Amino acid sequence: MKNTHDILCIGSVLWDVIGRCAAPMRQGADMPGRITRLPGGVALNIAMALRRFGLSPALLSAVGRDVDGDALIAACVQRGLGTDLIYRTDDLPTDQYMAVEGANGLIAAIADAHSLEAAGDRILLPLRDGSLPAPYADAVALDGNLTPELLSEIAQGDLLAHADLRVAPASPGKALRLLPFVQAGRGTLYVNLEEAGLLCGCVFDSSAPAASALLEAGAARAVVTDSGNPVTLAMRGKRISREPHAVTVTRVTGAGDTFMAAHIAAELSGRDLDAALEAALSAAALYVSGETDI
Repeated sequence: MKNTHDILCIGSVLWDVIGRCAAPMRQGADMPGRITRLPGGVALNIAMALRRFGLSPALLSAVGRDVDGDALIAACVQRGLGTDLIYRTDDLPTDQYMAVEGANGLIAAIADAHSLEAAGDRILLPLRDGSLPAPYADAVALDGNLTPELLSEIAQGDLLAHADLRVAPASPGKALRLLPFVQAGRGTLYVNLEEAGLLCGCVFDSSAPAASALLEAGAARAVVTDSGNPVTLAMRGKRISREPHAVTVTRVTGAGDTFMAAHIAAELSGRDLDAALEAALSAAALYVSGETDI
């Protein structure tokens, strides 16, 4: 593969099956709505957003050699994403994610990323076999759907030691998988308030103390979101907080990935800390309001 990309996106590449209802929902509700199937997964959502922001992402993941996998690869290629480095096998089905959303937000979700976990470090073969430059020193967006062992290897090993690592946990249930990055002081962590609390072993009432606590725990850099409340970026000697834009929320799945991608793209384009955070908030607002495509 020719090195035509400018960022690697490592993690889940799967089908999103999303049921949306225009009314508020509660547990056990049976409501009318719309069900869609779209390319998704944290790494893929970030890659699609990065492409919209002018970057050329390549994907490192696992996708089955099945009908769903072929369709997913075709959808990625159609969106201008690099798929040549994706690990494909006959013995693992293509992963999927299922969520139900109401007017009051996410009701429930299940992420089936078992094939990605089963593939393990085989998805990183391009970083070892010469398919990618070594040592790899460009930007990398990484999600927590990889196994804890593989994430720990990435955080503490040499494979991506020179890369500009941007890391997200994928969900609160996988937040603790990011502890090796905190302990090693590697990368920029993109977490929400709950995930920050899990990583620090306490409960926070706002993003500013959460971001500061992550730095005190060893993190090199952290961006903490808190739904419609202020977002905080913290690094050594600097902490800034900004209010999200007030918009009517029409969807939530993928919003955090869009925010992260917009922030990465803005920083890689040379914007300063304040401008990059503002760009990310603007992109997230457009996304949740439904004013931009997935």
